[in-house]
Amino acid sequence: MTETTDNQTQIDAIWNALQTVTDPEIPVISVVELGIIQDAYLDNGNATVEMCPTFAGCPALDVMRDNIRHAVRAAGFDAVDVKVVYDPPWTTDRITDEGRRKLKEFGLAPPTQCGGSPVTEALIKDTACPFCDSKDTNLESIFGPTLCRAIHYCNSCQQSFEQFKPV
Repeated sequence: MTETTDNQTQIDAIWNALQTVTDPEIPVISVVELGIIQDAYLDNGNATVEMCPTFAGCPALDVMRDNIRHAVRAAGFDAVDVKVVYDPPWTTDRITDEGRRKLKEFGLAPPTQCGGSPVTEALIKDTACPFCDSKDTNLESIFGPTLCRAIHYCNSCQQSFEQFKPV
């Protein structure tokens, strides 16, 4: 096995370990599916993971960093450095298709993809219900239980639901 192949095997092991780390507030989605992992690489034989939080004041930042460190160590790496990076900033466009599917299955309306466009009230207001897919919904509050969520009500199935806001 060449050194390059061995390095790629180790990097793959890091990414596989990261796939097991879930978001503390949404335990059905991994940090990889959420799109907060900027990069993972070897630095002098040590595992380094660059994590870009959903926003600078994320209250789960330390928990995620510890969980990432623990998972990568469990994959066989003694030294694990988790760097928090903010450039480029995280956007909801980084959530994978699988992550969006899992958010909906969990009962959270996935964010509309912005493609770098400014987020408008219409992007938040015009949201399909994750339970019945009806667009006959009302925005009840742009302020949900966390900064990244809004609260809606579905007139069709009469369920309240949260939306992961686009940013």
